[in-house]
Amino acid sequence: MADFDPEKFEDKYANYFTELQRAYKDAFETMNEGFDSDLIHAIDQQVLNESEPFYEDGEFRIELPENPTERVTAVVVDEEKLEATLERYVAEIEAELRSVFGLDDRDEPKA
Repeated sequence: MADFDPEKFEDKYANYFTELQRAYKDAFETMNEGFDSDLIHAIDQQVLNESEPFYEDGEFRIELPENPTERVTAVVVDEEKLEATLERYVAEIEAELRSVFGLDDRDEPKA
């Protein structure tokens, strides 16, 4: 677990690249085990590859690219299923970020 500093997260790719990779990878593996793997791969490659993690007000959030569901063209999927799966995937990434940075209990990081 990395010592988390919210100010350093502003330059996340310089300071926390390895941790970000791990969180996204762990979320992918969790989602791939429980959902349609073709859909998970499509979301990963066509939406999440351009997502951006942020840490604000004590929470992680994932900003998706514009029109995320329209980007998924590698599989044929019902719009409702796609939206629900994408929402669940984003929640999984946010949970993995909390885990990787030791913020599972939602406490503010210690300085």
